[in-house]
Amino acid sequence: MDNLTPHIMIAGGKTGGHLFPGIAVAQAIQRIAPKAAILFVGTDHPFETETLERYGFAHKSIIARPLKGKNLFEKLSSMMVIMVSMMQSLWIIFRFKPKAVLGVGGFSSFAVVFSAFLTGIPTAIQEQNSIPGITNRMLSRFVKKIFIAFKETRTLAESPKAQFTGNPIRKAAPSADTGEPLQHTGPVLLVTGGSQGAHSINQAVVGAIRESSIRDQILLIHQTGQEDEGWVKAQYEDMGIRHDTRAFFHDMPVCQDRADLVICRSGAGTLSELALKGLPAILIPFPHAADDHQTHNARAAVNQGAAVMIADKELSASILGRELSRLLESPETLAQMGEASQSMAMADADETIARSLLDMAGFANSGSNTVTPGLTETPPKGGTA
Repeated sequence: MDNLTPHIMIAGGKTGGHLFPGIAVAQAIQRIAPKAAILFVGTDHPFETETLERYGFAHKSIIARPLKGKNLFEKLSSMMVIMVSMMQSLWIIFRFKPKAVLGVGGFSSFAVVFSAFLTGIPTAIQEQNSIPGITNRMLSRFVKKIFIAFKETRTLAESPKAQFTGNPIRKAAPSADTGEPLQHTGPVLLVTGGSQGAHSINQAVVGAIRESSIRDQILLIHQTGQEDEGWVKAQYEDMGIRHDTRAFFHDMPVCQDRADLVICRSGAGTLSELALKGLPAILIPFPHAADDHQTHNARAAVNQGAAVMIADKELSASILGRELSRLLESPETLAQMGEASQSMAMADADETIARSLLDMAGFANSGSNTVTPGLTETPPKGGTA
């Protein structure tokens, strides 16, 4: 191995909010350094393994669990699992010989990044949210660089290691089976509760569409999650409306390209995708997110004029239906919200992070510029967060 074929390891995942930014960075690395070897290390969760296989990236799994415990037994058990996962991580690192390691969050990233740090390999983390998760808070003490999506990211923004980049956004998978898109001239509504779906959103959307006076004009693209796919499809078929309903869309960027309005959760990665596409949204924050960070994310978009927010506990078919009718019957409002959304975009976060990692790995042709530590540098082109 030489500095023209750098080995880069990306750790973490399980959920789309962590995994997709890692994929975006990996795609950018491939564009800059086509000979680079990239290895993802995370869990053996089917969503993670199948998604990475679809995108064509190698993957190794380790045993991992959240870094917490309610009692002494659970805490000791967690410590034992961490020890096992660190031994697994050290073995994978020994075999792959990475020149740089990036943690993208999720509990599986801790052992990999910390093990890399112990062996002297340059490490970095990427924090998607304005309120960092416990794993990244712990790792921030050891890593060489911290890539943050928000200038005000709590506890991390003040670090001299922090670099404000925005969230990296993945391209569609080369193997994505987009199928033949339904032809439609009316408004297109995209609904997603995240990679695993959201039952409360599914229920409210089905009820709102059933009560809507303009349902015959709408094309629905609905990602339901595995458990709700069957009954949601049956409801739409009973209503006789045009829809493309699936448990999961591997080609979500393509779905976003078609949408006029999105109903979704407010994870930071999702909001970054909406901003890059200039999409207006009805945001329903996940109520159990750590430190309620999704509500914080949603308020930032609402304050910008890019979205409206409905709390999950207040969500109902009638409330959602009123917002849908108000927005879909006013193209001018949707256009204004779309412009506000796009003003929040950071278009080149993936490339910025990729070049920095390649620099850390000693890649000769990364083409990156020296960045002054901290948040005093000029943000990448494409807007401000």
